[in-house]
Amino acid sequence: MPTTSAYVVVFAVAVGTTFAVTPLLKWLATRLGIVAVPTERAVHTTPIPYLGGVAMLIGFLVAMVVGWTSGGFSVMFEGTSTPLGVALGAIIFCAVGTLDDVRDVSAPAKTAGLVFGGSVMYLLGVTLLYFRIPFFDGLMVLGPDLAPLISVLWVVGMANAVNLIDGLDGLATGIVAIAAGSFFLYGHKLATGSAPVLSADNPSPLIAVIIAGICLGFLPHNFNPARIFMGDGGALMLGGLMAASTMLVGGQTSVEVSGQVFFFFAPLFIPFFVMGVPIFDTLFAIFRRARSRTSMSEADKDHLHHRLMRLGHGHRRSVLILWLWTGLLSLFVLYPVYTSKGDGLVPIAVAALALVLLTFFYPGIRRVRREDEAEQSLESE
Repeated sequence: MPTTSAYVVVFAVAVGTTFAVTPLLKWLATRLGIVAVPTERAVHTTPIPYLGGVAMLIGFLVAMVVGWTSGGFSVMFEGTSTPLGVALGAIIFCAVGTLDDVRDVSAPAKTAGLVFGGSVMYLLGVTLLYFRIPFFDGLMVLGPDLAPLISVLWVVGMANAVNLIDGLDGLATGIVAIAAGSFFLYGHKLATGSAPVLSADNPSPLIAVIIAGICLGFLPHNFNPARIFMGDGGALMLGGLMAASTMLVGGQTSVEVSGQVFFFFAPLFIPFFVMGVPIFDTLFAIFRRARSRTSMSEADKDHLHHRLMRLGHGHRRSVLILWLWTGLLSLFVLYPVYTSKGDGLVPIAVAALALVLLTFFYPGIRRVRREDEAEQSLESE
């Protein structure tokens, strides 16, 4: 079983490497002209270099190599291709997104790249095998016909969820850092508890702690005012890595633990709580664009972070509000895991928190829209 010090080492390597190489990628992006040009939808007013995702990819790969060569995680690397599948998937996701940052890639082509990356991960062992549907008895086993389809769909969905929330400086970086740290605590507890649910060779805790590390290493360069963006290359990679972590934690054990509720064994539902912000925003964006009959690939300014800014919170405060919401969702999931009580309160608490957030910003949005309509009518006169 890997020791705490071994996890600390790879976490520090991920933070340090990402922090150190990010200025180099910023310089390279500036020299090559790979920059985000201000647009009507964007909140920045000056060109900002991309390639932050490449810096995080380098940090991830270096930390994985350190974990592999240090000997502290030998049980996770020997006799399995899963870590290789995660690393190759990260490279593919980052390459697809970075290509879109450099030159526009059509939505079907981008989706095809994500499907390819998810398929590579599936073939090398990153897959959903089991899950339980809440409030229904029995274990659902995914056969060879459903496992690849659902696994790849989950990867594509998570990648796009993180990409959609990446609209303010440091927002997606901080949300994924909180989510990845929570998944590390969650997976590590399942692997080291008095009745371990995860086997010692499951690499999910290692992957999660490295994800948290590369996000924290990148965040000082990305927090408002950002000096570099992760771009689609970073957002799609982080989403794909989080999908891999969730699948490996919840989707590869058939063991039932007494006293735990559905979120222990429903890998498709755990991220809905811990990654609640980007997933809620994705669902809301789908509904909003379907109602207005616009394409999902068409940009708009009605995401959660845009709405919070229109309420007058400002850039940093909007980011901090959404970080706090993600942190609270994570605590709701982790509390029963570490205390063995309060299972039944988790869904109620999550629903209450979502209701508070909705109640908080929707009345203000209506007020802002009325003011905007009034201003437009005055201008037309």
